[in-house]
Amino acid sequence: MVILQRQAAFQDPHDCTDRADVLALFEAVFDAPVRRDTEGRFQPALAERWEVSTDARTWTFHLRPGLTFHNGDQVDANVMVKMIQRMQRPDIGATLGAPAVWGQYLGGATVAASSALTFVITLQEPIADLLDILCSAYALPPELADTPGFLEAPIGSGAYKVDAISDGEIAMSANPNWSGGSAPNAQLLWRTVPDPTERAKAVANGEAHVATRLGQAPTHIDYLDPVAIIYLLNAARGALTDARVRCAIALAVDRDALVRDVLGGAGQPLLGFLSPNHVGADPAPQPMYDPDKARRLLAAAGFADGLGITIDCPTSLPDEAEALTAAVIQHLADVGVTATVRLHEDRTAYAEMVRAKGIGDMCVFDSSPMSAFRVLFEKIDSRNGGAWHQGYANLEIETLIDQARSTTDPAAREHLHHRCYQLLQADPAWLTLYNHVRSAALAGDHSGWHMRADGVLDVTTLPKF
Repeated sequence: MVILQRQAAFQDPHDCTDRADVLALFEAVFDAPVRRDTEGRFQPALAERWEVSTDARTWTFHLRPGLTFHNGDQVDANVMVKMIQRMQRPDIGATLGAPAVWGQYLGGATVAASSALTFVITLQEPIADLLDILCSAYALPPELADTPGFLEAPIGSGAYKVDAISDGEIAMSANPNWSGGSAPNAQLLWRTVPDPTERAKAVANGEAHVATRLGQAPTHIDYLDPVAIIYLLNAARGALTDARVRCAIALAVDRDALVRDVLGGAGQPLLGFLSPNHVGADPAPQPMYDPDKARRLLAAAGFADGLGITIDCPTSLPDEAEALTAAVIQHLADVGVTATVRLHEDRTAYAEMVRAKGIGDMCVFDSSPMSAFRVLFEKIDSRNGGAWHQGYANLEIETLIDQARSTTDPAAREHLHHRCYQLLQADPAWLTLYNHVRSAALAGDHSGWHMRADGVLDVTTLPKF
């Protein structure tokens, strides 16, 4: 079967990436201790079961017996110890503008094999959401993972093994020894087709079986992209250090209008810091459009006669950043806020500027981790000084973060994250706007199939073509 993506290319499997095209390849070829199901909940993968101590500091994982890599080598506890140690390294786990993302969670932890099939992670600090990290702890052959040619012929233990890689194409075949059972399709051919219209046309013409990240159409299967499109708000200096001003800006913007006017309807308004697909999102968020209240808050903060701000805006990522900023400026003007825009063409340099805390009052950004814990830790908690943190602090939220880190009961922890969501609506760190609605095309009638909650194509769930 043929799968069309915007890009089909491997990168280091332990990179911290939010690129769905890359993650789809990872999930086809590699296995981690756990794997997300269609609803975004974790299920056993390499590990058949696990236990966590009551203080959320000691995790014990029991691997399935008989696990092997595609080359026949064993996947055992010693392999997984080396994988966790690899993720601890400062040169591993980079993402745009932020190095060693995994190291900030796993650094300082001790990892040891207590038997051939059991390994234990002892953390310096409690992390009840450690599975949010270990879903990326893909098993790689330790002696090959850091060799120069590994990405030209990657080896994992997943449902599919790589047969050949050429320019813009990756050929795979089903792994007969996959621990998850029989893969639905014997052969996969991934192709790079940058134009979404061409991807959709190829499926319609019978030249491909699956295409992802398309525009909406009656024959396509829609799904919510959980990446949040937001503006980071500068709470470290300037007018937005005042919570009333941040709240006014959040209430001034009509998100439904943005989805209609900027996205042509291909989106869903985002009312809080997590998408509806995230575990921990409040299922009944408060409305966030009230321009009259926004004007009252600005007046109370001393800006009854108007407020001028500076907005930083890239020219890509998201592609609609300039059009979005133009629309947001119109909404803000309606409550007396005028904006000067600084455009940035170099997206990497833009990310570095944001990381260096060089933004004006607001900047276009996104939030991609499929983890309430990671978003709170990396972007909201003032005590960590995370790469994307912009001066925001809320003691009540930080107390809840600490409680959630030590709460091993999933339902109780989810309730704590709901409370964080509610508090961040009342005292926003960001201007949250929307999630994109994407579409996938499948050859034939497969209306019962759904994209995974994280927006990543899981080829093990595809129908047989």
